[in-house]
Parts: sequence; structure tokens; C-alpha cells
Amino acid sequence: MANIVAIVGRPNVGKSTLFNRLTESRKAIVDDFSGVTRDRHYEVADWIGKKFTVIDTGGFVHGSDDVFEEAIRDQVHIAIEEASVIIFMVDVTTGITDLDDEIADLLRRTSKPVYVVANKVDHAKLHHDSAEFYAFGLGEIYNVSSATGSGTGELLDAVVSNFPEEEEEEDTPLPKVAIVGRPNVGKSSMTNALLGVDRNIVTDVAGTTRDSIRIHYNQFGHEFLLIDTAGLRRKSKVSEDIEFYSVMRTIKALEDSDVVVLMLDANDGIEGQDINIFHLAEKNKKGILIVVNKWDTIEKDHKTMKEFEARIKEKIAPFTDVPILFTSVTEKQRIFRVVEKAMEVFQNKTKKIPTSKLNDVMLEIIENYPPPAIKGKYIKIKYATQLPGRSPMFAFFCNLPQYIKEPYKRFVENKLREHFDFSGVPIQVYFRQK
Repeated sequence: MANIVAIVGRPNVGKSTLFNRLTESRKAIVDDFSGVTRDRHYEVADWIGKKFTVIDTGGFVHGSDDVFEEAIRDQVHIAIEEASVIIFMVDVTTGITDLDDEIADLLRRTSKPVYVVANKVDHAKLHHDSAEFYAFGLGEIYNVSSATGSGTGELLDAVVSNFPEEEEEEDTPLPKVAIVGRPNVGKSSMTNALLGVDRNIVTDVAGTTRDSIRIHYNQFGHEFLLIDTAGLRRKSKVSEDIEFYSVMRTIKALEDSDVVVLMLDANDGIEGQDINIFHLAEKNKKGILIVVNKWDTIEKDHKTMKEFEARIKEKIAPFTDVPILFTSVTEKQRIFRVVEKAMEVFQNKTKKIPTSKLNDVMLEIIENYPPPAIKGKYIKIKYATQLPGRSPMFAFFCNLPQYIKEPYKRFVENKLREHFDFSGVPIQVYFRQK
């Protein structure tokens, strides 16, 4: 189940600052649309062991007041529809404005959890000033200073209380594959091409989420759930901001899946939004397959495919051990190769390496290429094992784990990939005290 926290509010109340505080980083997607520049920020956050995605709905920079306010209202509508929890941010130094009132009016009509956050409460006197926000009728007010971080712990405790405990996987779960990508790259066409061969292979599985339909695919020896997010629910009374809406849907599909098929348009290559989705999938430890569609529209010679692949890998670095396929849905070129490769990635994600084999291979490599000595102290790695989990995790036991630096961790990861084939799967390597 995807947990999405959307931060909504009028401009200049500190939404982006709070976003940075909660996620400890910043990711921006910039796209041009009707002359309006907008930043899209979304990133994984973690609080007391519960992971969730935070979305900053902000940032229309130019335009008339009418366009500006309408766009904010649209994003609030979409956040109400798609998010698990909504943070409504206001500014204690300016009090309630007309736009705050309008946003509060929209939020009062939702059954979703809404937390009113009074920002810029930088000293005790302002705690009393925030009491006016009780007039919204949205419950308790959380006083924070997103610049210093004060108050954010209590807010996060309240937010994550809405998330269910992670459920145990069923005994024989089917792999879940989500096809994601920017609008008009061919996601719907790919879904239809895969399912259109024989309609009786399709059954609607009662989805555990209200916004994505899981289609049971069982053909050519492959069986999995295809998470279809291609606009299956029509929104009423919402003037949709298509880009923002597609980002929300993509994140939900991504978090509900085991393998993410990231589709690109061969004419555009890999763009900012694609790179952000890729890194979000990587951080969520999903299997990843990149599919370059509309390959038939590209003029090419014998070097074109390799050059295109090299450009993609340069932009997604450092995690580049990802399969890349070149397809044309309209010409039916290599579309079933997508299914085969997605299942290979799933196998890589769930494979277990026997401890004896892991030690036989890796300890010999480590003996030949040991970690560099630090301050005259030699690091001795004695034993390795794969840890239980939904994605590959390995623990290497040694005498001085604190002295192992990032380059050596990458070296060990690369050797694991080289000998055991984890193509398309993020892996985690830990060094622990023996």
C-alpha cells in the first residue's frame, strides 16, 4: 500500500522548507506548461521505521492571480483524491488569508486525515498567535518552524499513525509489475498490446487500492499482476493538472509494485521527470526495467542503440546495472521481450544465494583485494551472508566495519553483480562487527 503525504497551502508559507526538512534532501522536476514554470518535489521519507513519500504541491511562479489561485485549488483537489495524508500549511506571521480559507473549505469536505501546520513559530509568543487557525474547524494545530525543525517530530508522529503496519506477503504472491512513464510515451498502448492477444486471459482482481486496477496476466508461461494506472478512474469536478496528477498516480503504482517498467519516448530520451522516478524506484528497492518506445521512428545505424544506451546510463548513474530494451508498440517489436525481461528482473530481486556459495566466491575476491588499511589497522572480513528481505541485502562480518569506506562498498557490490547477476535490482551491502 502506497503511503503518500501531500503538503498543500498557498505560496510562501514554507512548504518546500518543510519538504526538505522531512525528506533530508530535495528533488525537483521542472516542466514548461502554458508559460508557467513549476517545480515538482517528491522524495522518500522515513520516520520510526515507516516509509512514505512526501510531495510538495507548490510552486507556480508566474501568471495572473486568477490562474495562480485556480492552479493551487486544482492541486489541492488532486492531493485530496490521491494522498493518504494531507498537511495543510499556513503562516503564523500573516494569519488567515482568503486563499487559506478557500483551501480549508475544500479540506473540510474530505474524509482524509488533515493536519493544520502553523509554520514560522520561531518563539513562544507565536504559539498563542496560531490559535486563530482553529477557526478552520480542522482539528488540532501543529506549531512548527520548518527552518529550525522544531515541532516536526510531533507532527510526524501524528502523520505516520495513519499508516498501516506492513503486511506479511502472502505465501505465493504473484509478481506485481507497473508500467510507468510520462504522458504519451505509449504506456496504454503497451498494456493493450500485452493484453489484447486473447481477452480471456484478463481478469480484474479486486485491488487493495482504490485507484489502480490489477490485471491478471497469464500467458506464454508468465503469470503476474499488471498494475494499470492509465486513467481508469474518471475524476469529476476536478480541472486536472495532468502532469501533477500523473506524478501522484505513478508514485502509487511504483510503491505497490515489485518491478517498475519505466517507459521512455525514443524521440525525447530520458528527461528530468524520468530520472526522478528512476531514483524513487531505486530508493524503494524496486526492480527496474527501462523500455525505450517508438524506436521505429528513429533514424539509426549500427551504433545508434549503443549510444542511446550509454546516454541513459550516464544520466541514471551510479546505479547503471539496469536492462534497457528498445521497442515499438505500434510495430509489435520486442513487446513480449518486455514481459520476459521484467520476470527476469523479478527473479533477480527475489533470488537467494546459498551462504556457502556466497562465501566461496566473495571471500576469495576479498582476500585478493582487501579493504585498504586505515591508520595501520588491517580490516579482516571473515564471513558473508544474505539477509532476509524483499530485495537483496548482504552482510559482511569483519573486525573494523567503521573503517570501510564507500568506494570499497561499491567494489563489493560490483563483484556481487558480476558473479550472481542482480541486473535491474538495487542491492544493499552492510559491514558489521564480527
